[in-house]
Amino acid sequence: MIKTQTETFRGYGKLFGMTAQTAVECRFPEAETVLSAHATADLAGAEAGNGEVRYFGRTLFSIVYEDADRRVCRAEKGVEFSATVKDERVAPAQTVCAHLAVENVSARREGASIFVTALLGADIALFGERTFDYLSGGDLIVRRENVTVYVSRPVSGATEIEDDFEVERIGDILQHAETVHITSVACGAGEVRAEGEVFLGILAMRGEEPASFERLIPFRIDIPTEASQPGCRAQVRVSVTQAALAADADEERGVCRVRATLSLRARAIVCEEVAVDGVTDAFSRTNRVTLGYSESGSDGTGETVQLTERVSGRAALSAGIDFSDTLQAVTLQRAEANLVRGENGMRAEGVALATLLVRAPDGSRRGIEMSLPFSVPVQTENADVDVIACGMSARQKEEGTIDAEATLKFTFTERLHSSARLVSSAEEGEAVPEKDCAISVYVPRAGDGLWELSKRLRKSPEEVTASNPDLEFPIREGQRVVIYRKKTTAG
Repeated sequence: MIKTQTETFRGYGKLFGMTAQTAVECRFPEAETVLSAHATADLAGAEAGNGEVRYFGRTLFSIVYEDADRRVCRAEKGVEFSATVKDERVAPAQTVCAHLAVENVSARREGASIFVTALLGADIALFGERTFDYLSGGDLIVRRENVTVYVSRPVSGATEIEDDFEVERIGDILQHAETVHITSVACGAGEVRAEGEVFLGILAMRGEEPASFERLIPFRIDIPTEASQPGCRAQVRVSVTQAALAADADEERGVCRVRATLSLRARAIVCEEVAVDGVTDAFSRTNRVTLGYSESGSDGTGETVQLTERVSGRAALSAGIDFSDTLQAVTLQRAEANLVRGENGMRAEGVALATLLVRAPDGSRRGIEMSLPFSVPVQTENADVDVIACGMSARQKEEGTIDAEATLKFTFTERLHSSARLVSSAEEGEAVPEKDCAISVYVPRAGDGLWELSKRLRKSPEEVTASNPDLEFPIREGQRVVIYRKKTTAG
């Protein structure tokens, strides 16, 4: 009877992921003509139930508009939301890690009211304990290998940052938008540290007309967690959950001092690479063996790298424009991108977006959505891409067209995956007759390795190499293998 020993691997990690979309709508009865519309989504929580994930939070809408007297005004409203995603794999014991992004904002008129709709995209990962059994010893001749398993755990943290800066004298702040760029992530003993910049874009009145300006605010956020140790890696996403801006005028100097207070929340997935010394194949000298296997896949996080690129070109516009229009401001700058493999390697392809405010000869204003496509060569193969757009400008060189420029700041977080297939059980079968000759000569298959040859001969790799010290692997055509067997003499 074959004796075997097994062990059980236990580790916490990502079980599976889901994506979802939900639309949140807000009504503004007082608006006449919407110039720009913006929305942010703050995730308050996410819960796993039986076969479903429920996530909920608050969407903050802001619009800049002209009233009936052509005055530029602003309005802001918050809307609570809740959504459910169905999946039979979801169980209450699992931990939900969710990230929300506003994928699109649109405005439409119905009667006397303006309705603004935000399309929210949810990226959801479920975490829990992952286990599998594997053979660790026994009577079999085995091939042992270190296989990689990634264990990971979601963690979170928060901080608040402040910044004071001066701008040319302005009036009311009409609208502001924040995007976050991660510049570095480091795992230490008991904490994950993320550093980066918040790009703050502000639309304000300057005299009788709207004007835009921007600010990059550095930050650092430390996330305490027992899951982090030197050598771990982490993927971090930071969002601005609350922003408070105030402007004070300095009459003598003709400037304004702007104070920005930003609340940041970081959600991180801390990943550790674990080596499991397991058996990937086995056989018996005396019997045929039926092997059972444990198969497990795990996802990990690799290096985080940054790239800054200046792009320019002809922008696509949502409405027509001509030389009689005056360009006033570029606001709500943002970008989106994906990795694409081309003939000359990998590229980050996407679009930089913004709202262009223009004034017509009759004094009326309108907002035009403009998009600048880009394709940037990159050195990474398989990564999650985060990108922000800043410093975006627009010029009308030729009537009816806009030439735009933007600075893109990318963060690429390498995606890793490991598939482990280990022997978990062995069932003894029929006996294999043993040859009784003292010496056998075999003609092996060309290309065989030492393990494949040993398994075919039912001898350990050490026995095969001891009898054939001059063998080279993989086997070449025409090589011979000699096997010696000890003979016993009856007394």
